[in-house]
Amino acid sequence: MDFEQELQKKTEMVEHIIKEYMPRDAAFQKTVVEAMEYTMSAGGKRIRPVLMMSSYELSGGRDKLIEPFMAAIEMIHTYSLIHDDLPALDNDDYRRGRKTAHIVYGEAMAILAGDSLLNYAYETAVKAFDLLESKYAASAGLPDRGSEELRNELRERKQVEQALAILAAKPGIYGMIGGQVADVELTGSVLNEEQLTFIYENKTGALIEASMLIGGILAGAEESAIEKLQKVAYNIGMAFQIQDDILDETATFEELGKPIHSDEKNEKVTYVTLHGIDASKKEAERLSKEAVSLLNSFGPDAEFLTELTGYLIHRKN
Repeated sequence: MDFEQELQKKTEMVEHIIKEYMPRDAAFQKTVVEAMEYTMSAGGKRIRPVLMMSSYELSGGRDKLIEPFMAAIEMIHTYSLIHDDLPALDNDDYRRGRKTAHIVYGEAMAILAGDSLLNYAYETAVKAFDLLESKYAASAGLPDRGSEELRNELRERKQVEQALAILAAKPGIYGMIGGQVADVELTGSVLNEEQLTFIYENKTGALIEASMLIGGILAGAEESAIEKLQKVAYNIGMAFQIQDDILDETATFEELGKPIHSDEKNEKVTYVTLHGIDASKKEAERLSKEAVSLLNSFGPDAEFLTELTGYLIHRKN
């Protein structure tokens, strides 16, 4: 497998799916739709939907049921970036190499664009039920409809419900927002390991866990496989954030597409602050190797996810 080629292919698929699900019609709400589109079209690695799609495929998923959830997770991630960049939080003027939403559209419209993406994410995700209705429409209501087909439909509906529950919970107060709250309140404080881990597990890790769990659940993976995917996602999320800390210290603006040394500017304690760059690199590598070891238990079908794990930990932006 040519990893770079496969990653490009999956990323292009994600871009196409996102465009398909973004809102098109707008009247008096035209400006906020433009602000949503402006931020969503800024690119990025699309890591969360790629992880979701790859976990789905690894678990045996083969149809379009995953697609509205892929678009939804990226909408939620992007809304969080819009709000993170606001003056009240990180106060960043650039994201992904161009001006942030509040610089282009003003703070009020940026807040509304973030709110709109969060709400629209759930409008998008529930379209999975429409896909199920289309899939089973031909035989619905027929007297000779097989009991096996009916069981399959009910099972898939249950899986969509479980996926929606994860999509609702992981970005919330017991997930991403909970991590963000701790990050805001503890900024400027001397953090201990437990506090920093809580922030990383939730602020960064929650959406990565949501992505891989939803992929496995929608594909009908067994409970043991779901547990492994969650452990893999935890390790990836922690290592991803530690690598972010390292890049904030070592990369250039051109590489990152956003301001460097922003953690220092905002008086944030990071893994690098506590342990230094060398120890941080070792920890990211350790977490990555643990994730790869778990993925290896899935067999050769996990090759792409294994390569992706290494790519994320050693990325330069």
